[in-house]
Amino acid sequence: MTITITCNSLKDTEKLAQKFSQTVKDTGAFVCLFGEVGAGKTAFVKFVCSFLGVTEKVTSPSFVILNEYKSGYLPVYHFDLYRLEKEGISTIVNELEEYSYGKILTFVEWAEFSENALPFERIDVNIEYVDENKRKFTFTATGENNKKILYGLNQ
Repeated sequence: MTITITCNSLKDTEKLAQKFSQTVKDTGAFVCLFGEVGAGKTAFVKFVCSFLGVTEKVTSPSFVILNEYKSGYLPVYHFDLYRLEKEGISTIVNELEEYSYGKILTFVEWAEFSENALPFERIDVNIEYVDENKRKFTFTATGENNKKILYGLNQ
């Protein structure tokens, strides 16, 4: 299942993140984020976290690989694979799989560097930079629970 939503402003992105947070808060999800530098991957994560009640400062995990936020409605784990080489990815594949189960929300930025080693049941979010204010979000779900999340997002 795939849906595409265009956000014409940062406020629209915030509204999309609010709706997304509502659809995942009871089930959790494993979310792979794709998009060029500056597309808005971390901004989307920040908005989702704020609507889930995360009180920690949400930052890009570019240099630390993983940020954990446990103050909100459900635990949020935020990975960034950009700085890992192919060998580095292979060392954390099992850990990534562990973060794909249960009532948790896991975001993986730069998931394209995973060499297709990520869990099958997930939500892929491709964020396309259209212009300074406009972004196109394409959500693709694999697995029945994730399809239900997208169905709720599309309502």
